[in-house]
Amino acid sequence: MMVANKLDEENSPAGVHPLKFSLWLIIVSIFMMFAAFTSAYIVRRFEGNWLEFELPAAFLINTVIILLSSASMQLAHNAANKNNLPMVKIMLLLTIGLGIAFLFGQLNAWGELVNNKVFFGGSESNPAGSFLYVLTGVHGFHLVTGLIFLLIVLVASFRFKVHSKSMLQIHLCTIYWHFLGGLWLFLYIFLRIYN
Repeated sequence: MMVANKLDEENSPAGVHPLKFSLWLIIVSIFMMFAAFTSAYIVRRFEGNWLEFELPAAFLINTVIILLSSASMQLAHNAANKNNLPMVKIMLLLTIGLGIAFLFGQLNAWGELVNNKVFFGGSESNPAGSFLYVLTGVHGFHLVTGLIFLLIVLVASFRFKVHSKSMLQIHLCTIYWHFLGGLWLFLYIFLRIYN
């Protein structure tokens, strides 16, 4: 007898749900975009005329925040798998709160950069600053999309549509959120090494 598929939706003939396949295509596309950005960053940095500056302290705090949010997202996923619906809601709300805190932290980091005369574009700017704003800004945009997906899953959880027999939404959201956390960790380490 076959075990029921916890993702509760029809799979394609290849055995992968179409939405999961689409998500992985999106993740690969985002990864390739950031690989291009970081490659261009390295090439441009070694051409000279590169402004040296300290990374904002908020970046380290944000790294801790996003790792905590990844843990709370995993706890929400685990709770849904065990039909612990109150815990699902609490952990989703916590993840959303941490995601918003991360975005506010990024705005504070940008403010710190401006105070230190690190700008984006314009005649007074240096490519180092522009690259930093692009890397963190594009990541922030994707984090906003992650928050939208989280809100959709949260609403579904209040309608009792997230549980052990209906895991697709929270499963996809968890994958995407872990990806965003891993991407930020990569960017932070990259910037610490190459700044």
